[in-house]
Amino acid sequence: MQTNFLPALLADPDTALAEKILRKCVHCGFCTATCPTFLELGDERDSPRGRIYLIKEMLETGRPADTETVAHLDRCLTCLSCMTTCPSGVDYMHLVDHARAHVTKTYERPLVDRLFRRLLAIVIPNPPLFRLALTGATLARPFAGLLPKRFTSLFALAPKTLPARSPVDRPQTFAAEAPKRMRVAILSGCAQTVLDTAINEATVRLLTRLGAEVVVADGIGCCGALEHHMGETDAAHARAAKNIAAWTREIDGAGLDAIVVTTSGCGTTVKDWGHMFRNDAKLAKDAARVSTLARDVSEVLATLPLADAVVAGPRPRVAYHSACSMQHGQKITSLPMELLAKAGFEVVAIPESHVCCGSAGTYNILQPDLAGRLRDRKVANIASVSPDVIAAGNIGCMMQIGSCTSTPIVHTVELLDWATGGPVPEDLSSLPRLEKASR
Repeated sequence: MQTNFLPALLADPDTALAEKILRKCVHCGFCTATCPTFLELGDERDSPRGRIYLIKEMLETGRPADTETVAHLDRCLTCLSCMTTCPSGVDYMHLVDHARAHVTKTYERPLVDRLFRRLLAIVIPNPPLFRLALTGATLARPFAGLLPKRFTSLFALAPKTLPARSPVDRPQTFAAEAPKRMRVAILSGCAQTVLDTAINEATVRLLTRLGAEVVVADGIGCCGALEHHMGETDAAHARAAKNIAAWTREIDGAGLDAIVVTTSGCGTTVKDWGHMFRNDAKLAKDAARVSTLARDVSEVLATLPLADAVVAGPRPRVAYHSACSMQHGQKITSLPMELLAKAGFEVVAIPESHVCCGSAGTYNILQPDLAGRLRDRKVANIASVSPDVIAAGNIGCMMQIGSCTSTPIVHTVELLDWATGGPVPEDLSSLPRLEKASR
């Protein structure tokens, strides 16, 4: 793609990078075949190629974002399916990140929209506030019809009950049960520690059982992914910086072999910190060290003797949902399914597995209609393979899909923990196949 950036604009390293990315696009249109919003809407401006044109026109002159450009960028899920499909290697992720930051700096959203987005950015990354908000949503659910439409998506996604706070998420060190093979830190997360405490508990049990010492470092919190994808770069960097400092202390102290992330959306962001902080004189080195050590939990489990720890017992039929941030963002495709198969589960593939479920951080809150269409499409594809249980590696996908299906959905580590001697995941205890085996 030919570009005509004003020379003065290219002095900014992010804009200069954006120009290089734009020049890689050859207009081939392969991306339109896998873009969820284009599949649903059929509008070229809601495809990666169309958005690239809109971004180019906005950035090469440095003009403020306009309403049309913002609308089409807002409808982008950042699922990164286009990057998997693109034969030219266009780095759409970093291009759209820069475009959204430009929108935040140059475009004034309507007041209600600004306040709503600010509310999400404040509440969701803060576990005590998020827990309070979800409790309030549960109490207010009977009156949901009286509230503005933008709040209905919040009530639809809010769980009916919340688990109690887990002691596993407090700063501490868990000793390896088997002969110690590695020392890892774990990202407890923010929303996940409120919505599903069983995930981190299963992760700690599984890793320590297989020989890993697990550290929950003091000072860690939200990774900043939510605000980053909303274009709130400064706020996202501030959150990331706290985690970088906490994990750097561990690296320089007793050392770390890996930083384990159990939410693939967070993992994609943490792995990108080296890029995000590349121009930060103070944090570039430490951010690069941390991002180099970041691993999805499946990547760490693949290096440990999982098969040796598997115990005999009944196993349900599992449909594995690969989150976009896992398969497109981190390029981890078959590994979780291979681990489940190693643990004795019958794993079935889901049709259209490359198409997003519509969760995408806050997308299902900010774009509920499109997100709902994608969710229904995903649930129908899952139902077509008749699984006993759905496994996934991202809490957002689990909440999105789980809101519209009666099939239990659990994190992959919960199944692997169970298969190696841990408890049966709570949602699976009443499965007919397991009940029959226990008689």
